[in-house]
Amino acid sequence: MKIYLAGPDVFLPDAIEVGRRKVAICDRHGIIGLYPLDNSVHLAASDASRQIFHGNEAMMDDAGAIIANLTPFRGPGADAGTVYELGYMAGSGKLCLGYCNDPALYADRARRFTTVTELDGRLVDAEGLTVEDFGLPDNLMMIHALDLHGVPLVLPRERPADVWHDLTAFETCVKLAAARLASES
Repeated sequence: MKIYLAGPDVFLPDAIEVGRRKVAICDRHGIIGLYPLDNSVHLAASDASRQIFHGNEAMMDDAGAIIANLTPFRGPGADAGTVYELGYMAGSGKLCLGYCNDPALYADRARRFTTVTELDGRLVDAEGLTVEDFGLPDNLMMIHALDLHGVPLVLPRERPADVWHDLTAFETCVKLAAARLASES
């Protein structure tokens, strides 16, 4: 089985090394990990962003599943590109797995970035916008996409010291995917 490895890991200073570690974990469990930075793109090209988009979609089309790193990125929620990729795979009817190295509830994470108060029985941020509060670790659409198209979001009991390099939850997803593959054989 080929699995697309989505996440903001591609923005890390050591993104290539993190990708190699993830691919090696997949390999140990009989899975082929497809890491987005394995695409060949000339970053100085005028259409580099389009090349990246098409390359990543081609990888997702080739994969039978996705493991999405939904650890909050530059805010209280998951990386927007990763969320798109999760939706793309769910919409394609493929197996969806995801993990998040921050087990806090979304509403609690929002409090890290803005003032959150209660108004008329709902939580609102500093701009008066409703803060989603269903007792979930992120937006309900992602959480239920995983529930319905794969397995529930994998969370650690507590936040690891290094949320970007701790691959324990990632490896749990790989093991779940390998078990699913074995049961379908």
